[in-house]
Amino acid sequence: MKVLVIGGGGREHALVWALRKSSQVTEVICAPGNGGIAQLARCIPCDPANLHEMVNIVAIEQPALTVIGPELPLAVGVVDELTRRGHRVFGPTQAAAQLETSKAFAKEFMQRHVIPTAAYGICTTLEQVREELPRFTVPVVVKASGLAAGKGVVICQTHLQAEEAAAQMFSGVLLGTAEQEVILEEFLTGEELSFFALCDGTHAIEIASAQDHKRIGEGDTGPNTGGMGAYSTDGIATPAMRSWLLHNVAQKVVDGMRSEREPFKGILFCGIMMSPRGPMVLEFNTRFGDPETEAILLRLETDILDLFNAAIDGTANQLSIAMRPGASVCIIAASGGYPGKYASGRPISGLPAKDDQPAEDVVVFHSGTALKEGKITTAGGRVLAVSAFAPELQTALDKAYTELAKISFEGMQFRRDIGHRALR
Repeated sequence: MKVLVIGGGGREHALVWALRKSSQVTEVICAPGNGGIAQLARCIPCDPANLHEMVNIVAIEQPALTVIGPELPLAVGVVDELTRRGHRVFGPTQAAAQLETSKAFAKEFMQRHVIPTAAYGICTTLEQVREELPRFTVPVVVKASGLAAGKGVVICQTHLQAEEAAAQMFSGVLLGTAEQEVILEEFLTGEELSFFALCDGTHAIEIASAQDHKRIGEGDTGPNTGGMGAYSTDGIATPAMRSWLLHNVAQKVVDGMRSEREPFKGILFCGIMMSPRGPMVLEFNTRFGDPETEAILLRLETDILDLFNAAIDGTANQLSIAMRPGASVCIIAASGGYPGKYASGRPISGLPAKDDQPAEDVVVFHSGTALKEGKITTAGGRVLAVSAFAPELQTALDKAYTELAKISFEGMQFRRDIGHRALR
């Protein structure tokens, strides 16, 4: 069967890579793809925020299945439109995706359905921010309610800083677009955990857990990014904790969305803070996370197509998802200046050739690259996602860093301490 993947980042490269391994898949196409994806799939130019373009590609190509990678296509309702036209598509509807596209919706939803989360206030004006701030001790978290590519969260040490951050969000200075709603949130401490569940509108089943590294600098310093690396291991959470998260967070989300007549089908990413008061939901993503996906899919033994079909058909409870025991990691190589301004078009050297394989269980996924005159160049803030699997975490890290040492481009930056909490 022919499968179309919409998106063009490291997550989509990993999805294409996993689909290529399926015996049920005869062809994979990707829109728009990137320089690395082009080595595995036929790439079609496309704006993932343009509903007409995406629908037109599906109408022309007639894939048996369309898989939505990033959040923007979900936000503009591509799943709704493709489903209406009779196409088979993996991902939540526009209304169900509000769990990610509107943090205000997500916070109120969690309150309605008794899902643990930090205390919060939703503000639509700067005056409301000033009125709400005295309720919060410092540090206080200021969040953009809408999509912000992982950069819409500011931890403020004073109320004045929080007011300034909110003002920059409302004005559009901070994120490039003006926010209509800003969330003030209690600052939580503890270890963060990314918990992934497959949902079919009725059931939620566990896929895997991982830990992301959001800050740009080693030791978790500097501004937030879309993610500088991740790792996934068997022991990242106990079986009892994973069961608790499945039943008290993921399944409650599915039950709550169904009760509100907006069934949730697709991947539910639960960003969890393991706080002294217990697990608290920081955020939801309604698609595969990035860069966690690049690590997790190296451990996935079940045919990924079976996951997509089970979610669409409502049979997730009949599926047993098998993960390889051991550890997988992903290390992001980013452009100089990221997450601020950065240059693109820099030639990349040291990449494995199309027909060459890196070391066993090592894959170089492309997050932001382009193919120009036969050469791979940088085309984003996060450029490469060097991923590896091994029985032990340290061995997986050694494999990934060894592969990364072969690669270079002007301004390349990466963290050298991915997995440091687990190694401690």
